Amino acid sequence: MTLSDTVITEPWRDAALPTAERVEALVGALTLEEKIAQLYGIWIAASNDGAEVAPNQNEMTEDIDLDVFLPLGLGQLTRTYGTIPVDPAAGAVSLLRTQQRIVAESRLGIPALAHEECLAGFAAWGATAYPVPLSWGASWSPEIVERVGAQIGADMRKMGVHQGLAPVLDVVRDARWGRVEETIGEDPYLVGTTATAYIKGLESAGIVATLKHFAGYSTSKAGRNLAPVSIGPRELADVILPPFEMAIRESGVRSVMNSYTDIDGVPSAADESLLTGLLRDTWGFDGTVVADYFAIAFLLTQHGVAEDWTDAAHQALQAGIDVELPGRKTFGPGLVAAVRDGVVPEALVDRALRRVLSQKIELGLLDGDAGFVPDVLAGDETASADDVRGTVDLDPAENRALARELAERAIVLLSNDGTLPLNAPRRIALVGPNGDDPFAVLGCYSFPLHVGIHHPDFGAGIVLPTLLESLREEFPDAEITYVQGTSVDGGERDFAEALASVQGADVAIVALGDRAGLFGRGTSGEGCDASDLSLPGAQQQLLDAVIATGIPTVATLLAGRPYALGSAATEAAAIVEAFFAGEEGTPAVAGVLSGRINPSGRLPVSVPSNPGAQPSTYLAPPLARKTGVSNIDTTPAFAFGHGVGYTTFSWTDAAADAGEIAVDGSVTVSLTVRNTGDRAGAEVVQLYVNDPVASTVRPVQRLVSYARLELEPGEGAKVSFRVPADLTSFTSRDGRRIVEPGDIVFGLGRSSADIVSAQVVRLTGSERQVDHTRELHASVTVLPDA
Repeated sequence: MTLSDTVITEPWRDAALPTAERVEALVGALTLEEKIAQLYGIWIAASNDGAEVAPNQNEMTEDIDLDVFLPLGLGQLTRTYGTIPVDPAAGAVSLLRTQQRIVAESRLGIPALAHEECLAGFAAWGATAYPVPLSWGASWSPEIVERVGAQIGADMRKMGVHQGLAPVLDVVRDARWGRVEETIGEDPYLVGTTATAYIKGLESAGIVATLKHFAGYSTSKAGRNLAPVSIGPRELADVILPPFEMAIRESGVRSVMNSYTDIDGVPSAADESLLTGLLRDTWGFDGTVVADYFAIAFLLTQHGVAEDWTDAAHQALQAGIDVELPGRKTFGPGLVAAVRDGVVPEALVDRALRRVLSQKIELGLLDGDAGFVPDVLAGDETASADDVRGTVDLDPAENRALARELAERAIVLLSNDGTLPLNAPRRIALVGPNGDDPFAVLGCYSFPLHVGIHHPDFGAGIVLPTLLESLREEFPDAEITYVQGTSVDGGERDFAEALASVQGADVAIVALGDRAGLFGRGTSGEGCDASDLSLPGAQQQLLDAVIATGIPTVATLLAGRPYALGSAATEAAAIVEAFFAGEEGTPAVAGVLSGRINPSGRLPVSVPSNPGAQPSTYLAPPLARKTGVSNIDTTPAFAFGHGVGYTTFSWTDAAADAGEIAVDGSVTVSLTVRNTGDRAGAEVVQLYVNDPVASTVRPVQRLVSYARLELEPGEGAKVSFRVPADLTSFTSRDGRRIVEPGDIVFGLGRSSADIVSAQVVRLTGSERQVDHTRELHASVTVLPDA
């Protein structure tokens, strides 16, 4: 039986009725067992022999017998493409057959919602690997990130996927944390604007985007994954929550995922004040809250706040979690019994159920077969996997072009003594562990490293040119040699062959950085935290040795986090930073080296000068910076927002249109930027706020707006920011968000440490309280300047 064969008699299948009526009719028709079955997923292909792609996977997964599960119906299907390598078209057939079984074998025939990871591309074999989110931040280009989100969403939707578990809105507070590569940066405004753009793209394709991790995950002690969080209420309110707040208000996002961590002893998965009080009651979110994988079970096994699985389920439902993922460790038969016994109120189950069913109805899953048939099989629903194998391309030329565009904008040139761009070099010596590794451009949530590494016989599924290959393509007339020199983290220090290869070269390119992985299998990625921000292994020693030869040395970082480079930060001829720039990353790096691409990326995170001065971000008050009362200097080698290129820009005529404004007013801050060089380039104008005297300690600089300008030689533009006083607001001593009268300094800067012009504006009047309806953005106007 298929839904299209059924005469519509049930009200929940009547698309003419309001969603709320359809939901209520369905809630009334479901048994308790069927209700709870809508609140969990199953992970059919997951191995319970080892923790491969999720923490504690081996302890939390179970053998799946569909004959047992399907008669009750099912809420979600977990990662049908993203668990093992599968030909995309064959995977679509498998997903369709599973959905058809769910419809046929369950009493009410409600299809499942299929979810997948999509952090840097659809996490499926053969799908495009885009730059990781840290590169999104480095591009300072939300408009391109939105296009990337739309394309990823379109690829997922045509394969029958409904929900994507991205993006990450965690603000970096300690770069030792392994998941820095998954974040957008260390500033909440950059994170919020970029993530909101990605969500808009994903949702425009019909995919349910998922904000994660709500909230505080990135502030764990010592940068350790899942470690406790001890931040204060002001740091939570002013740094961690604003990106989520912006996305909820502006993006159309339909799902939120809780954080694994606890804040001051309260796990997010059991925090009703966070998941219901703030998220729903205050911000008005009406979508679903899904558990991070095994997070509900962790209330028992990791946090120790639940006495058994059912108690964990009760706490999660009470807090506001609607769906257990990836399986049903806690939302199982024990929960059914507890509801029947009156231990867990059925009203909590029904509350979550209404949200889940509303989303399924909005996705069209109850409107006939079209709601769950993958587009690639539309009209061919009876095809076998063999019939369609090889017919779906998830990495077409247009995807690669988009990945290339983002990668080229995201490469950051940190320093350059004039060695770059390379001018017809005769001989290039490439050394370093990431010089000839195709995976050096991928993050840990890319399919080849997240899943494919466990199935090496399948290959990467996509073309991943190494830096060596891209250099040979970029410099066809040059002699290019390659010696690895050392591994990423092995510590080998026999550099003789590498140093010999450098002798006589015009330039040495030292390819350094990370190997992404999971749970200690890499130097960057989930569960791959660092004790300090020294380059892994013996990479620093290799770089220093190459610089000591006297050959101009270009340090090239293919990494997931920023690293301190010691004296090389000033002694290298040039430093190129590429944060896991995706499948088109090495051609982008090569293009920067040759000058084909004028680098325009800006740092989304500070690059430290001291590997042990952590945690440290640019959002620091005076006492967190260099002082005379500590011997540790936290001044970064390269500040947040920094980046240089191959042209020059003049900044003139900076001004504010008023010296005083009311606490509910606005001021326009403007300047003129002109390309004074001989080639086209991009400049990023960054607007910072400094509140020199406030009732609570404030950061010295805080980003509130930015504008990326693409200018031809000689071309100028006038940039104006209309800044509402709301952007100066902060959390007061008593927990209210206020705009406080007094002097405010608006800094127009090339980076957080390079403020070109500071405009002092006085806010007048009485202290003013604002809330979640306050203005979040400056209005930016860019006009040509003759």
